[in-house]
Amino acid sequence: MRTVDPGTGADAGPDFDEPSDDSGEVAAPLPHSRRLLVLSAVAGFVLGGSVLGLLWGLSGVHAGALEDAVAACQALDRVGDLPDTSRDARPSLTPGLTAERLHRMTAARELAAAAAQANANYEPLADHIDGVSRMVLSVHFNDISGQRHLIEAKEICARI
Repeated sequence: MRTVDPGTGADAGPDFDEPSDDSGEVAAPLPHSRRLLVLSAVAGFVLGGSVLGLLWGLSGVHAGALEDAVAACQALDRVGDLPDTSRDARPSLTPGLTAERLHRMTAARELAAAAAQANANYEPLADHIDGVSRMVLSVHFNDISGQRHLIEAKEICARI
């Protein structure tokens, strides 16, 4: 179906593409498949995801060690003053610790252990707080080693 262009009076051409049967030309080949494009996109996604995962994993190695060490020192500080009966020849009975103070001591030990596991620089802190914890949980405040651990732990906490 042909239409006439009203401005020129000439044929305007078909409204739709009619197949031309009179030419012996072969139609242009279809564009190449999109396989290469899809493969490139998938490879880029995998590579980008791998790099992002690697960076995320490496950045999280020491992410909480400092915070755990500071929290361990704060928990140790909140335990309060511990009696020192290591110099007494016959130590008198020391008052028992409240459950709250024992929980804080346990929390300090666990936080210090977590910090040491994430960053080996905090192993001395974890060792000393563990020594204090053993002294406190056994209620042997006359333990010279436990009192030494307490002094060392407080010195390390002062530097953090």
